[in-house]
Amino acid sequence: MAQRVMAIYPGSFDPITYGHLDLIERGSKIFDELIVAILRNPEKEPLFSLEERVEMLQEVTQHCSNVSVDTFHGLLVDYAVRKQARVILRGIRAISDYEYELQMALMNRKMDSNLETVFMMPAVAYTYLSSRLVREVCQLGGNIKGLVPPQVEERLRAKVE
Repeated sequence: MAQRVMAIYPGSFDPITYGHLDLIERGSKIFDELIVAILRNPEKEPLFSLEERVEMLQEVTQHCSNVSVDTFHGLLVDYAVRKQARVILRGIRAISDYEYELQMALMNRKMDSNLETVFMMPAVAYTYLSSRLVREVCQLGGNIKGLVPPQVEERLRAKVE
């Protein structure tokens, strides 16, 4: 019998976008279990609290029965070992993402040779999309419909108004 494959999709998800959700949904079809892991980074000032990001992710992923949401701090490799995950899922939108993600994947492999990184391209409609861009457009009063799920848009508008 084949061993179940658990993957971790790490990120800040501040806020979650349809690009993130696209990768989560597609990743949930590939892996037996997918943990969406929010990095607790004391160096960054997120727009949404850790609790708010957990709530939003749980809301928008509830239709994916094999997806769970968690938080972590420190090294991703250490978190993966604690969770007994064998795969890191990462999204790549552009060449600039690839260079950074390749460095991270190689370092993670150096620290744990049993941990694989799987890169996925987002759907074409979301290749330009980032949380930072969504926050900026919203803060400047722009239309973010279709970039984030409706409940995220509602929370985002309430934060910036």
